[in-house]
Amino acid sequence: MLEKVILIYIAIISFISIIVCIYDKIVSKKNRVELRVPEKTLIILSLLGGSVAMYLTMQMIRHKTKHAKFMIGIPIIIILHAALVVCYFYFLK
Repeated sequence: MLEKVILIYIAIISFISIIVCIYDKIVSKKNRVELRVPEKTLIILSLLGGSVAMYLTMQMIRHKTKHAKFMIGIPIIIILHAALVVCYFYFLK
């Protein structure tokens, strides 16, 4: 049951991460600085579980790909999330 809830949560946070990333790309192309999504928000969405979706979306739409904070930071978050999953299944189950 817990695994199902976690999967649903990851699906929802991933969808939100994709939408927010695409929105920020569109707004950035229109030079609407006041409507931009703060970088902090993108990182927080990644930390909350949307890291894989965020990273793949950024690669596909070429958004923030020149920023080390994202191109190094998000893969580190992915590795940390993977380690948590391994710990859960190895130690707690």
